[in-house]
Amino acid sequence: MRALVPQRDDIRLAMLGMVEGNGHPYSWSAIFNGYDRDAMAKCPYPTIPEYLGAEDPATLQIEGARVTHIWTDDPADAEKVSVASKVPNVVGRAEDVIGRVDAVIIATDKGHEHVARTRPFVEAGLPVFVDKPLVDNEPDLQTFHAWVKAGKAILSSSAMRYGREFVEARERLGEVGEPRYLSMSTAKSWEHYGIHALEGLYPVLGPGFVSARNTGTVDRNIVHLKHGRLVDVVLIAIKDMYGGFGRLSVMGTKGAFEVAFGDTFYAFKAQLQAFVDYLRTGERPVPWSETVELMKIIIAGIRSREERGREVLLEEISEGAG
Repeated sequence: MRALVPQRDDIRLAMLGMVEGNGHPYSWSAIFNGYDRDAMAKCPYPTIPEYLGAEDPATLQIEGARVTHIWTDDPADAEKVSVASKVPNVVGRAEDVIGRVDAVIIATDKGHEHVARTRPFVEAGLPVFVDKPLVDNEPDLQTFHAWVKAGKAILSSSAMRYGREFVEARERLGEVGEPRYLSMSTAKSWEHYGIHALEGLYPVLGPGFVSARNTGTVDRNIVHLKHGRLVDVVLIAIKDMYGGFGRLSVMGTKGAFEVAFGDTFYAFKAQLQAFVDYLRTGERPVPWSETVELMKIIIAGIRSREERGREVLLEEISEGAG
């Protein structure tokens, strides 16, 4: 494998996009650049200055990369992020960063927008990290799959994969014997946050999911997954269920345990560090085939709900040519 970016002391990153309900440009930029405490206190997402403020400034930042350019859908947001997270350059169009940075981060969580947001940078040959979920429909999955098969450098993940609590849960799997049932819950929508519930749990079992059946509604998604290891999984995404965010249960033939997500900063920093490592080495932190399977599950959950709870086989959803 080889590096995807020039061997500079600091990789130059662009932070692109900001949508309602998602403050990643503030927090992710701060994890690279540090932050201005007074300006960050005005961040419209109060949990961000709260968890940033709990960290030791000496170990806050990822070494070897900096966010040098920022663009947001509302120009006023870019100016605020620039001051709070010490981003030196605000650009008028997202495409203006081409030729000025080594890689880009698409910091929005609307899967149906990601092909359009990502295309200029993929076509320019820039490596791209895309916030979760990568897609929420089959044609867009096929587009991303074609790009990756053509050698384009694209990563996407939920920070929950890197959550400290869920990494430790994978190490405890032997306590339950043969796993038989897992569940994971989240607030907000299946389209936006279902991937959080799914990807925090997915590495516990690994690839091999077979089908999805969503017997819920747009606001109350109850999704039953079947895995080839004869394990049943239930993912729950209920719009206002903030008290249930990131709660994982694992049950098996000999025992059971539960864990709850809590360390947001750790998960974000580990997720972004994985992207930087990918840029330095060219080695994917997660096989692309797993990202494809995860997106098929998200799409199957939507399709099943729209078809009144029909069990949708993942094999019905095509990523395109192999």
